[in-house]
Amino acid sequence: MKGIHSVLVVFALLAFTCSLASAFDPSPLQDFCVAINDLKNGVFVNGKFCKDPKLAEADDFFYSGLNKPGDTSNKVGSNVTTVNVDQIPGLNTLGISLVRIDYAPDGGLNPPHTHPRGTEILVVVEGTLYVGFVTSNTDNRLFTKVLNPGDVFVFPIGLIHFQFNIGKSRAVAFAGLSSQNAGVITIAKAVFGSDPPINPDVLTKAFQLDKNVVTYLQSRFWSD
Repeated sequence: MKGIHSVLVVFALLAFTCSLASAFDPSPLQDFCVAINDLKNGVFVNGKFCKDPKLAEADDFFYSGLNKPGDTSNKVGSNVTTVNVDQIPGLNTLGISLVRIDYAPDGGLNPPHTHPRGTEILVVVEGTLYVGFVTSNTDNRLFTKVLNPGDVFVFPIGLIHFQFNIGKSRAVAFAGLSSQNAGVITIAKAVFGSDPPINPDVLTKAFQLDKNVVTYLQSRFWSD
C-alpha cells in the first residue's frame, strides 16, 4: 500500500506541475515543428499544424526586414514590428519570438499593455525611453527606469507595462518574448474600444467617471 501511495503522490505532483507548465509554451518534443496550413498533411501540436520535417527548408526559419524603421505617424507615435510564428513558421513550439519597436521623437508611446503568454526582455538601441510595469493587486507597485542605448529591462509575464520616448530624437528598441505568440492586450483599446462596446454603466462605475466621459472615450479610435 505504501508503494502505491508513493506512486499516487508522484502522479499527483506531475499533474500539478503539468498544470502549471500549461500556462506557458510547452517544451518542444522534437527538434522543430514548422507551422503549416495544410491540414491534410499536418499533425496538430501546440497551436499550429506541423510540416513533415523532411519538407522543411531554410526559409521556414528566416525573416528579413527588421532593419527597416516602422511608421510612427499615428496617434500614439509608435510602431511594433512583430516576428512570431506567423512570420517564421519554424518558431512553432520553440517558445520564443521577437519584436522591433520604433518610437516617434518627443513622446512616442508604446501604450500600457500586457502579454498574456510571455515575459518580455527589451534592449534599447537608439534614443532614451522611460519604461515601467505595474504589479498585480493589491500592491499595484510601479517599477520604472530610464533606459539609454545598451540598457536592458524585463517585463514579467502578464503585467501591464509601457515604454515612452522622453528624448528629442527617435528611439528604437528590440524585445524578445518567451512565447512563439505572446499575444498583446492594449489596455485602453480593450476597455474603451471593445467590439461590441462594454456597457457604459460598467465603465462609469469601474473608473469613477462621468458617463459622458465614458461614452466620449468609447467613441475614440484606439490604437494597438
